[in-house]
Amino acid sequence: MSDIKMNHIQTFNPGAAVHTDGDLTYEVIIGSEIHCELLTKSKAFCSCENRYGGMPNTRVCPVCLGLPGAMPVVGKEYVEFGTVAGLALDCKIARFTKFDRKHYFYPDLVKGYQVTQNDLPLCSDGHVMINLARSDESPRLKKVRIERIHLEEDVGKSLHIEGAHSYIDYNRSGVPLIEIVTKPDMSSPEEASLFMQTVREILRYIGVTDGNLEEGSMRCDANVNLRITENGKHWSTPISEIKNMNSFKAIRDACTYEIGRQLREFRQDRQVFNQGYKVTMGWDESKGETVIQRTKNSFIDYRFVVEPDIKPFHISESFIDRALSRVGERPAEKRERFRREYGLSDFDVNTLTTDRALADWFEQAAKASKDPKKVANWVLAEVLAIVNERGISVGELPFGPAHIAGLVDAVALGTITSKQAKDVFAEILATGAMPDEIIKKHGMAQVSDESVIEAIVDTVIAENPAAIEDFRKGKTNVVGWLTGQVMKKSKGQANPASASSLVQKKLAQLV
Repeated sequence: MSDIKMNHIQTFNPGAAVHTDGDLTYEVIIGSEIHCELLTKSKAFCSCENRYGGMPNTRVCPVCLGLPGAMPVVGKEYVEFGTVAGLALDCKIARFTKFDRKHYFYPDLVKGYQVTQNDLPLCSDGHVMINLARSDESPRLKKVRIERIHLEEDVGKSLHIEGAHSYIDYNRSGVPLIEIVTKPDMSSPEEASLFMQTVREILRYIGVTDGNLEEGSMRCDANVNLRITENGKHWSTPISEIKNMNSFKAIRDACTYEIGRQLREFRQDRQVFNQGYKVTMGWDESKGETVIQRTKNSFIDYRFVVEPDIKPFHISESFIDRALSRVGERPAEKRERFRREYGLSDFDVNTLTTDRALADWFEQAAKASKDPKKVANWVLAEVLAIVNERGISVGELPFGPAHIAGLVDAVALGTITSKQAKDVFAEILATGAMPDEIIKKHGMAQVSDESVIEAIVDTVIAENPAAIEDFRKGKTNVVGWLTGQVMKKSKGQANPASASSLVQKKLAQLV
């Protein structure tokens, strides 16, 4: 997190929950910064391939290595992806912006400075609505304001080998990032974790990032402090910045531990907020505790200067319009529409919208079918079972939405039974053939002509006089058995409801 923008953290959040710890009452104040790598084809300021992994130091060039005389060029796709992300998070987009140099000295920062944005970020004044409700509750939404989203380049990666040696892999150097900086609007570790989950869902949905937490495509810094009341007097504790967390659990657990640590520290020495003092913490997952990495008695002077090798630039209205067209319908909006248009449950919509490709696949099937709810049931129960079993996406299935729509409609129209539909689906999976082709090939079409079914019923009754006698003696289970015989003789093609009704009618006449 950039120290220059952290002076807002001590602000009291009037909506925060009040907690009690002995004779103290306190409120938790959390702001976060999410670093998110973008899925551009090339790096931010050069043509090197933007791809995770590979042999160390093989996807580098003079620009991303910061060699003397190398001139950076801003990738158009980089700015577009940043704009798309900003619009998806309801930000205002700057019509004029620039890049700056932020100086600091780490081994993985090969140039000795990072190209970023300081006072004129690309995006500002956005927000994200997080849902605090449990799965069995109606939505309870809370707004988390976004102060800014700025563009910057990622740095290399330090590799610490067991023993005395460390190495640097610069493949990641120059990878395009956005940094999402919130206001201090979160009042619990759960909210901080939920915020990152929501942002990740939105940005993956619009296709600007893969959001891979394990690979570091998204990392979170959380800034935590407390507003404590003791005997009517208010105190604010020093800010702790917990760095580089790459899981939702880590965010939740680290913030929870840090709240307790700050309470203990306050009781011991009454440390309070100071504009120039800040603690940088790391999260030791194995020990389950935050650890101090460094303290600052004054904010670091990054010696920000305008990047001299990249001219300031304007963002046109047509550029923003194109970016806006890429945002499309976001997950929360799609969930609400699915509930309204297709009559789906919360579980249905939450599952179907976890991935944009899945949501689009379902909707294609739903629009082609007479019964969208049954389509949802098939997708959730059968289609996703295949996807999960094979570890593939819906786009890799050997069949498409039209297959499921046709299968659902065949059952709805009474052409086949639900049991037959399972057999048809198995053949769809094996051959990719359309449902109507399979039904025709195997002669599975259901017979609904009552005159045809009545003839079969008459034959079954004539062939089973003992069953008729049992029925006369009060054994009503004979109805089900005789209906089964009708279905067997019709090779499963008789309409079950019609068969049962006709059997009962005939038996009533014989009593």
